[in-house]
Amino acid sequence: MENETTERDLRDRLDLIENMIAEGRRKSESWGWAFVLWGLAYYVAFFWGNWGHFAYAWPVTVIAASLLTMLGFWRNGSKGRPNTTLGRAIAAVWWTTGLAMFILYLSLAFSGRLADYHLSVAIAGAMLGAANAACAAMLRWMSQFLCAIVWWSTCVAASFGSASQTTDAFLGAIFLCQIVFGIYAMTLEARRRRQHEALHA
Repeated sequence: MENETTERDLRDRLDLIENMIAEGRRKSESWGWAFVLWGLAYYVAFFWGNWGHFAYAWPVTVIAASLLTMLGFWRNGSKGRPNTTLGRAIAAVWWTTGLAMFILYLSLAFSGRLADYHLSVAIAGAMLGAANAACAAMLRWMSQFLCAIVWWSTCVAASFGSASQTTDAFLGAIFLCQIVFGIYAMTLEARRRRQHEALHA
């Protein structure tokens, strides 16, 4: 009798963990638009910075993208807010990574020490790779772990490659890991909504 209870408890706990992971992944899918927004923001800042306004391009673009992100979550209401422990953990990973990158790059830009392009891209690749890997591990989501690998590869390319190779790797990582991954997440969310509506029609 005691063994049966223990086995049932274990099954219930495993089911709860699986449900939490599934809910966390659904929540992440609903944030796909934020990945696309930030991918576009990176492109704007990169090309604006290359036109000779490097010190201001990144801070201004990041502040604008942050405000748009907050507005997007506010407009989505409860759909955008992390309402599970796992959702809050994933949101914490992204907010702290974004804040750390903002403080680091803002400080380097205004101090005039952001001149080393290879170092800037390597740091961004390492930090974004870590954030994607942490979320992928929590959600058991291989697609997001592939994004981590792409970002870490960008870090390596920036450390050892030429300026053009670094640029290609950086722009490619933004496209794959922000825009393509964001669209992929949005597509999964739209498909799930259609299935939900079909079941309740």
